[in-house]
Amino acid sequence: MKNTGLFTTITLLALLALTSCSKSNNTPPVQKKQDTATVYKDPAQYGTPFAGVPGTKDMVIYEVNIRTYAPATFAGAMARLDSIKALGVNVIWLMPTYPIGTLKSVGSPYCVKDYTGVNSDFGTLSDLRAYVDKAHSLCMAVIMDWVANHTSWDNAWISNKSWYLQDGNGNIVYPPGTNFQDVAALNYSNTDMRIAMIHAMKYWIFATNADGYRCDFADNVTSNFWAQAIDTLNTIKTHKLIYLAEGTAGSEISAGFQIDYAFSYYGTLKGVYNGIQTPADLFNTNATEISSIPASGTKMRYITNHDDASSDGSTFTIYKRKEGALSAFAIAACMGGIPMIYDSQEVGYPNPISIFTNVPVDYTANPDMITAYKQILAFRAAHEAVKTGTLTQYTDPNVVAFEKVSGNDDVLILVNTNGNPVNFNLPVALQNSNWKSGINGAAVSLGTQISMSGYQYMILSKN
Repeated sequence: MKNTGLFTTITLLALLALTSCSKSNNTPPVQKKQDTATVYKDPAQYGTPFAGVPGTKDMVIYEVNIRTYAPATFAGAMARLDSIKALGVNVIWLMPTYPIGTLKSVGSPYCVKDYTGVNSDFGTLSDLRAYVDKAHSLCMAVIMDWVANHTSWDNAWISNKSWYLQDGNGNIVYPPGTNFQDVAALNYSNTDMRIAMIHAMKYWIFATNADGYRCDFADNVTSNFWAQAIDTLNTIKTHKLIYLAEGTAGSEISAGFQIDYAFSYYGTLKGVYNGIQTPADLFNTNATEISSIPASGTKMRYITNHDDASSDGSTFTIYKRKEGALSAFAIAACMGGIPMIYDSQEVGYPNPISIFTNVPVDYTANPDMITAYKQILAFRAAHEAVKTGTLTQYTDPNVVAFEKVSGNDDVLILVNTNGNPVNFNLPVALQNSNWKSGINGAAVSLGTQISMSGYQYMILSKN
């Protein structure tokens, strides 16, 4: 649909509601064209709000890039939802589904032409609703990708020049400090623009039953806008909403985001596997990141995402080989925060993935990796210690070794980050102790030393 800068005529279609908990068959009324932000009216609620949004500590996020599917449509992506659920995922992060601008464009999905439109390459509003419905029926929440920092140069908002940053000659500029010349920078000193942005964010909650947002480039948008937007969205009492910031500022958590990025953790983890940093460095990064945000916030931990899969290549490249990629995920999923999986990493796609073009992935590849992902995430789900336990680190130049305890729940993670076999001398606290494998449930007795093969990981529990 065409955006006038606020909202256009919207006909909301009647569909069956999706979730396993409840259904409805509402036919929303036609919305009248809006002329100013002050006369905006929320669209009618589509379907029934999803009641199964998980608590933050229990989340496992999966980033969906529709361009990795064949066909690259909502329907093609929907066919994968059962497999994603089977991994142990309970939150879908859907990369931008909005129309992409063409003026000065390089084809980035983050070059948004219409905040309340649907990219016709992927399908229709009805198709998007069907996707969200299917995810909800599988007890997975869906968060949409929100781009608040900028728009395309041919977004209808561009006619409101004061809504954009300008240079000394009155020319609209691309985001300062970046090379994003395909997009125009928004001006957060403009009240009308802020209101219109919040209205657009509210739209998707009502129109598709979306469960919140992952907010792109959040650090570059003033935190007082995020507080205003989240406060407004939280007035929608029928929905429990998720807010994930692509940023690291503690002020974003204070503004209402529950989760932000572990940028430094990802960089240090890469460094460990490439021999330029140590396990001790990873523990230091972990502690520093956690202490940098308010206690109400949580870090999202990952071994790749859509940016890194493009710039750094496959996880097989970043972490040296399949075994390295799996062991790195075991660390990220168990040390702290909540884990995120990017489309294709669980099947070990061997090449970089550009977000600008379709890159069909063979999702039947490496079934052993899929099994390993399921085992790691099942272990995390079963143990409160993994999610919230107190961490004790054990120092070794090659092995990331840590224990986490919550009440009577006690887990131990041992990961050889070296591609060659190593002998790990157990610290006194772990010597001659008995555990159970988190992979197959077998009894594991530890002596004073363990011989570990290249990139071997062990996830153990006391019960």
